[in-house]
Parts: sequence; C-alpha cells; structure tokens
Amino acid sequence: MNDDYELLVVGSANADLVVGVERRPAPGETVLGSDLAVHPGGKGGNQAVAAARLGARTALLARVGDDAHGRLLLDAQRAAGVDTDGVLQGGAPTGVALITVDPSGDNSIVVSPGANARLTPEDIRAAGGLLAAARVVSSQLEIPLDTVAEVVRTLRPGARFVLNPSPPAPLPGEVLAACDPLVVNEHEARVILGADAGDAPEEWARGLLALGPRSVVITLGAEGALTAEASADACVRVPSPRVDAVDTTGAGDAFTAALGWRLGLGEDLPTAAAYAVRVGAAAVTRKGAQDSYPTASELPEAPEVPSR
Repeated sequence: MNDDYELLVVGSANADLVVGVERRPAPGETVLGSDLAVHPGGKGGNQAVAAARLGARTALLARVGDDAHGRLLLDAQRAAGVDTDGVLQGGAPTGVALITVDPSGDNSIVVSPGANARLTPEDIRAAGGLLAAARVVSSQLEIPLDTVAEVVRTLRPGARFVLNPSPPAPLPGEVLAACDPLVVNEHEARVILGADAGDAPEEWARGLLALGPRSVVITLGAEGALTAEASADACVRVPSPRVDAVDTTGAGDAFTAALGWRLGLGEDLPTAAAYAVRVGAAAVTRKGAQDSYPTASELPEAPEVPSR
C-alpha cells in the first residue's frame, strides 16, 4: 500500500469456540452441548474488521499460531479488506476463547491467550515501518502490557493512540499520557478508578483525565457515549440511535475502531464519537461480533448531537 494506513490495530486475534448447553456443568459433571461453532474474534481482530468494513485503510499487527485457527483468522481479516502483512505466525497455538451459552443467553468464557501472549516488544520494534505508516494506532490489553508500552514508544510523530484497556489493568504513566482517547465502558472506568469512582459518567471522565490521558471516551450502551478532553472544561454527551438490540457481543470493538478511524480523518472527538455510536448501534442489531459489523451504508440515522 503506497498511502498511509488510516488505522493500525495492534492487538489480539482469537478463535471463539462456542457451544450451546441446556445448563452449565457442575464440578465433575459432563453435559452434552450443541454442535461446535467457530468464529473469528479477539478485540484486535474485531477492531480491524470493523474499520475495514466501514471503508478504512486498515492493517492488523498481531500474532496467531501456525494452525487451522490462525488460518481462519487470517482469512476473515483478508475477506474484510484488512492488510495482514503485520500478522505474525507461530510461537504458540492461536488464542482461543472457550464459550458455553445457556438458553437464557448467559455465558461462561475461558480464554487461552496462546500466541497473543507472545506478541512481544521486539515484534513491535521489528514492525517499525508499519507503525510509521499509521495515522492512528488502536490497541487493547489482550496482549502483554509491555508490548502496548512499546507501541506508544514507537508511534510516528503526530500519530494518535487510542486505547481500550480491556481487560482492565493498572496502566503505566507513559501509556496513559499517550491515550487520545482512553476508551472505557462503565465497568472498566470503575475498575481503573476504584472505590472513589463516583456515580455519574461525568465524574468518571474527570477522574480518568486526572490520571493523565489527553482525552477520554466513556461508552454508555444504549445511552450513547460521553467525551471529555484535557484541553476543554465540559464533557459532551453523544446520544445513540434507538435500535432493537439482539446481541451486544463485540459492539464496543466496533465503536472503538470507528472512533479511531474518524479521528484520523480529522474529525473532532464529539463528532467522531457521534459516528462511532451509530456503528455500535448497528452492530447490536445482529448476532455475533465480526458478523454483525456494518458497512458505511448500513448505519442508522444520527440523532441530534448536543452542542458543546
């Protein structure tokens, strides 16, 4: 690709192995389940597919195993239009999520990180050319934190770093200082802030900004999102279109991908978030994660965005 990547995703790629069960087994018990369904997943893989399906020039930097699950994930990325030159193979089996789902929709998940845990700082340094070509780099915490820190150190001048700290973990100051924005849901905000988080999203945003990121976005499900910037006093509420939710799996990944892409196009944070909530809203109207991601022509109409 001669032109810059509009979004580079550095993160995880998993195979989701899903079995339906009438009830989850007790210790020592065996239960019969449905046929096994295997879906491409992982927060990094999800973000890359979501952005590419919207039309963004997207690349993925990740590690998968040299196995059937790895080939499934690569095929899914390529089918969506993602540049996979940065996807490394080998070192461990492809990461998998083992998921059982009961009739009420409740699930139990065991994640084996596999090759995701072997994406190292050395891999990031070796991919310097890829990072040098990226306007926006998005990451998550399903890969080692040391690797995420190396991404921050390797960013090209002027590039924007977007982080969804999921699963939440304590973040070093250099990573927090680079986040523009830090993207969290209510659970992640409360884990990071602890007992003094407060009750309102505006309080969470102020508390998170005090930790050092340049900006914060808090996703609020059907209520949309809230944006806050260190350079501005006010928080901005961004409403979501009203849709009939079928499955929220992976919707946060679609939101974050769309947000990063639109920021790279030069939109301000509330405008980019307004676009991203439309993408997240579309994603919850279909089952699955990557299977649910919309193209740009499939987005619901935007509700009116309040002025700052």
